[in-house]
Amino acid sequence: MLISQTEQDFSASGILSGGKGFEYRPEQQQMALAVAAALQNRGALLAEAGTGVGKSLAYLIPSIRYALQHNRKAIISTHTINLQEQLFHKDIPTVARALQQEFDVALLKGRANYLCLTRLKRALEQATDLFNQAETKQLHDLLAWSRECGEGSLAELPAELDISPKVWAQVCSENHVCTPRNCGYTCPYQAARLRVEKAQVVVLNHTLFFGLLSMAELTREEGMLAEEELPSFIFPNDFVILDEAHTIETVAASQFGLTLGEAELKYDLLRLYNPHTRKGSLRHFATPTLLHHIEEAQTAADEFFRCARLDCRLDENQGCVRLRQPEWTEDILSPALNTLEAEIKQMAQVQENEVSRAELLDIAARLIAYRSSVAEMIHLSEADTAVYWAESTGQEQRYTTLRSALINVSDLLREKLFETGNTCICTSATLSTGRHGMGYFASRVGAESAETLQIGSPFNFAEQMRVIVARSMPPPPPAGKEEEYTPALFDWITRSLEESDGRAFVLFTSYGTMRRMATLLRPFCVEHGWNLLVQGDGQNRTQLLAAFKEDISSVLLGTDSFWTGVDVPGEALSHVIITKIPFESPSNPLTEARSEDITARGGNAFRDYLLPEALLKFRQGIGRLIRSKTDTGIITLLDSRITGKPYGANFMYAIPAQAPRQFL
Repeated sequence: MLISQTEQDFSASGILSGGKGFEYRPEQQQMALAVAAALQNRGALLAEAGTGVGKSLAYLIPSIRYALQHNRKAIISTHTINLQEQLFHKDIPTVARALQQEFDVALLKGRANYLCLTRLKRALEQATDLFNQAETKQLHDLLAWSRECGEGSLAELPAELDISPKVWAQVCSENHVCTPRNCGYTCPYQAARLRVEKAQVVVLNHTLFFGLLSMAELTREEGMLAEEELPSFIFPNDFVILDEAHTIETVAASQFGLTLGEAELKYDLLRLYNPHTRKGSLRHFATPTLLHHIEEAQTAADEFFRCARLDCRLDENQGCVRLRQPEWTEDILSPALNTLEAEIKQMAQVQENEVSRAELLDIAARLIAYRSSVAEMIHLSEADTAVYWAESTGQEQRYTTLRSALINVSDLLREKLFETGNTCICTSATLSTGRHGMGYFASRVGAESAETLQIGSPFNFAEQMRVIVARSMPPPPPAGKEEEYTPALFDWITRSLEESDGRAFVLFTSYGTMRRMATLLRPFCVEHGWNLLVQGDGQNRTQLLAAFKEDISSVLLGTDSFWTGVDVPGEALSHVIITKIPFESPSNPLTEARSEDITARGGNAFRDYLLPEALLKFRQGIGRLIRSKTDTGIITLLDSRITGKPYGANFMYAIPAQAPRQFL
């Protein structure tokens, strides 16, 4: 436990001080004290702070104070770009005003999010080789925007410009072309890098953080890593706070794995030269040999993914197949990529123009990366530690994507995050699985040695939340046997929506079930005058949430991404309807591989993995409802296993204890 003398010491040093006129709430001060102790001791901390604690300020104030006092760089990483933007534009400015102290803060995004002025100039010079008339106009729009574009990131683009992905791909920052030597620090990405180097506080998202962590050699090459006496994560003399940390196992497993997408590879090859339009980035280098090699690579890509889809029987297996045997398909792609890469490298050697040479080297580097991914995906090179699978992606599931992910990240993250002798703080509203504490999360990410802190929500759930459990609902049936279940689910959802006059999230675990319910619910919602918003109907998550907040009586049907990280305070969200306990599908390749790994180690996959994962996600879903002290609403649980199965007690325990319950 942290003792009062420690609190006095930190207060005296100023680490805990929130500035003139700022006072921590009791829960905030408890968390801030634990954060200060972790910083002072260069240790690891797992801090669960319920909704309403104000955890952002509780970690930002001591971490920024500490960074400024000790000339260290605070890395603040969160799950999504939206949360990243909230920290940067709202929470950190609040801290700056409270501290009344100037400091530099930088928002870091992936390189492809930034405009490169050198590549924009090249694209304009080669417009006739690259673009049609409408796309060329987009280039001129970008040129005009670049003169007053602020940071020059994709998120800042005015919607009215309507820049196509094809055009942006030709003007965004890339490794060899967009360098300080070629671009100088007026280029948006180079300016962003300079801001990051100078900043005391850097905000990024988990995907980028773990991507940089997985590419230490590349980041050293770019000047982002240096050998220091003190251990660092990404930048010299840094420390890290991972907000929304319940997601880091999934993100790390993905970022330390591979993705080889048919759509992306074909798009990149067509960017080089499209034989139908006779346009492309290599059109101005065109020789008969080069164009022949590009077309050969395009043909090989078509044939490789067609054969891969057939060889793994992807179309017969509901769009997802685990790859178990090396050499499961023939490598007919690498030779063509290798030939094209060699030709492009040879052309680069004779280029006198430095930017042209850099462009060609960038293309060669991408081809090398693709070739390496093809080899690993076919040979299953890391099968002892990773799981490999093929899946259908894109509209109408017509493209094939090959993926791999680490089965167990605990050893890796233990070494890289939690036992480095540097401060790593993980925080979220849901790090514990209820009565079993944070042991499960700690074991999954290698944080067993970290200090732990659990702080409950200050909200009055007895007054703010009511819970309805549909004990009479039929249990979820096996796939294809929904004759009785579907009408019962529809009946319960409609009754629940009537009780709250819409204003609800309906959360699903299956996209197929959600689509079936959307078809049934649409006439019902029209009859009641409610706008029905459905994930996957053309709007992205941000647009759906904006529409939901604007129309106060609307109903939103969502799957995985709406269970977590969604903040809708106020009357618009007055009801969260959970249709099913969010167990991971046992047929998911990563879930299956993790279950096998646990069983091989002598554990029980359901008890040790599937159940605690479902509990964490269930707690996240419950947490969507009450976001402020004035919010009120209903949680309706439409899975009778919560009362009918022995493990259901764990889910009842995960609901705020004060909330009154009704069993129907």
